[in-house]
Amino acid sequence: MRFHPWAFAAIGALAHALPARAQQDAPPAVAPASGAPSVTGRAFTPKDWYRVTTVGAPAVSPDGAQIAFTVTTVREAENARHSEVWLVAARGGAPRRLTSPGTESSAPRFSADGKLLFFTSNRPGGRGNTWAIRLDEPGEAFQPTGIPTRGSAPRDGRFLVWAEGDSAAPDSAGRGSDPFGRMQAMARPPFGAITQPIDPARFDGRHVTEMRYKANGQGFLPGPRTARRWRPAQIWMQNTDGSGKRALTATRYSHREPTVSPDGRWVAFTADARLRPDSVVDAERDSLARLPYDARRDEAERNDIDVYLIPMQGGTPRKLVGWSGAEGSLTWSPDSRRLLFVGAPGRMKTDRLYVVDVPAEGSASAPRELLGSWAYGPQRPIWLENGDVMFTASIGGRAAVMKLNPATRALVEVVGGRRLVSAMATDPAGRTVAFVGSSVARPAELFVVDAQGAGERQLTTFNDALNREIAWADAERITYRSVGGREIEGWLMKPHGYQEGRKYPLVLYIHGGPHSQYHEGWFDETQNLAGAGMWVLYTNPRGSSGYGGEFTYSTRARWGMEDYQDLMKAVDLAVQRPGVDAARLGVTGGSYGGFMTAWITTKTQRFKAAQADRMISNWWSWYGVSDAQGLTEFEFLGKPWDNPRLYDELSPIRYAHKVRTPTLIVQSEEDHRTPMADAEQWFLALKKHGVPVEFVRYPRSNHDLSRTGEPWLLVDRLGRLRQWFGHWLGEEGAKTAAR
Repeated sequence: MRFHPWAFAAIGALAHALPARAQQDAPPAVAPASGAPSVTGRAFTPKDWYRVTTVGAPAVSPDGAQIAFTVTTVREAENARHSEVWLVAARGGAPRRLTSPGTESSAPRFSADGKLLFFTSNRPGGRGNTWAIRLDEPGEAFQPTGIPTRGSAPRDGRFLVWAEGDSAAPDSAGRGSDPFGRMQAMARPPFGAITQPIDPARFDGRHVTEMRYKANGQGFLPGPRTARRWRPAQIWMQNTDGSGKRALTATRYSHREPTVSPDGRWVAFTADARLRPDSVVDAERDSLARLPYDARRDEAERNDIDVYLIPMQGGTPRKLVGWSGAEGSLTWSPDSRRLLFVGAPGRMKTDRLYVVDVPAEGSASAPRELLGSWAYGPQRPIWLENGDVMFTASIGGRAAVMKLNPATRALVEVVGGRRLVSAMATDPAGRTVAFVGSSVARPAELFVVDAQGAGERQLTTFNDALNREIAWADAERITYRSVGGREIEGWLMKPHGYQEGRKYPLVLYIHGGPHSQYHEGWFDETQNLAGAGMWVLYTNPRGSSGYGGEFTYSTRARWGMEDYQDLMKAVDLAVQRPGVDAARLGVTGGSYGGFMTAWITTKTQRFKAAQADRMISNWWSWYGVSDAQGLTEFEFLGKPWDNPRLYDELSPIRYAHKVRTPTLIVQSEEDHRTPMADAEQWFLALKKHGVPVEFVRYPRSNHDLSRTGEPWLLVDRLGRLRQWFGHWLGEEGAKTAAR
């Protein structure tokens, strides 16, 4: 869910009459139903990663009786992941595979009557990627024709409504008579270019005229071959009986997130607050982006998006919510008289939950906020048939499924405890709540619970064999007061084979973002180092998400300052443990964590080894080569030439002469978020200063290597982390690093 380009993801939960167990700072440990981790078993090794099964994308049938979900495994020999769609009864029983093991399938979703299960698959010979399986009779997967397969439906499921169009997509000229039509897309001269190839058949470079010409995960983006034409997203509808689709709107502005009322009379959607054409909105945004930073203008609260309503038969839109903020996640009440939305009151504020009455005509009343003083934000709300609202929330590092009564504002934690809930789905009545859950010491599986939080059952056991074999490391949850009295949450994981009386090295892990978080779920990287016999310390310093907007944005223009102290305070506390060897400390992190790793080594020599992943060493050069300049334009109060002092002072490269810590640098060749230039600069700087340094560059990989990269490369990276820290934090390596 994102409903405004500046509305960063705030993750959270709710309040008002919140039960004590949801309010307490340190919730009791509640492991998923697979049971407590075994005390015996071997250590995790990088090659075990190939054997972990990932469960995701649950979808509950309309009657609540069945749950479809995806199962992703790794085929080591093929260096690839493989995804299938499976089905299991909500009451329990053996899950069964629905899709062929020879094809890739994902994103299951039920038809309104529950007789069809749609899924996404790029199969040979197919047209498009939507397929279906009949659940009321046996048969092969087929491609549905003449019926809609995605969108918002009324209660009776007679039709679906969706938005279609892409105002950001430039038109490209076909090959036809184009003299450059046979060239590679990036090689062709873009529209308006002054230069062109002398011999089109011989030029195979890249010709760039647009500011946005590359993106992480997408690579290089060809410029338009013709003048830009906007294709605003319009609202479409189609009956499920196979009749043709028709457009409900034809405007010069885009419609987003159309949601039909349960009685089928109205469609709510979000759009520009002044219903300006997409071309005008884009022109204003592009013009503002070129201006020097101005705090009064750039930090003023904006009202760019509002909620509108049109009759199902079409007509003039009526503004339902003219609210100063960014609205999204529209959800109708069962009686079609009210509309719920998640609102971000401001760029640095916590998402809240609002409800507004929907009158038959005229303007609506002001939205009512439902969460009161609760510090967290809701995600993916669902308004159930009984009138309750269910949603997921991140409460610090743990995740929960919450249920709210909009009338009384009473809040109940349906699924809680120390674990990560990574996906949730329910039937319309809310009788069956399916979720994917994991804990620090257990990989994810599929679970089900009723709307009251009772009768929790684990429905899958894909990782049980691995769980019996490996002694997964668990983590102690810690909280501590840092500078300014801030409470910081963290976790300390014991090394495999820990014995009282012995001392072990410790590695500090730093997450990316910085507006992301560590959590109570299973994480391959921490298991990797714990399995190698090291303590692993990871925390959510200020700047992390999950603790409210004020906490998340408290590091603005102050990266490497109080957040650095938060991290060092955690290390200070950890080394007081009798089993931690304060002379053998390591530090690692990726993205923001890679920047912070380099930053730490410029400020202290207490760490005997470092590993910097997808790092930033020079904010000036990063700004010029990254695809995400908007991050520092906001966080560092402007562009580098607007605020050169801050960009300079926060660049680790300026202090490279202070570094003595042996460093392993890992970078991906196709990372456009934190491109190679910064890693190259850091490597050369350390090399010139005589610091032990190694530089590993992974091919065919982008910023997401450690999460979604090629399996062989991902596992190789895990192995190198163990080797690097094992060498420098071993007793002999620590002596060498101390010289």
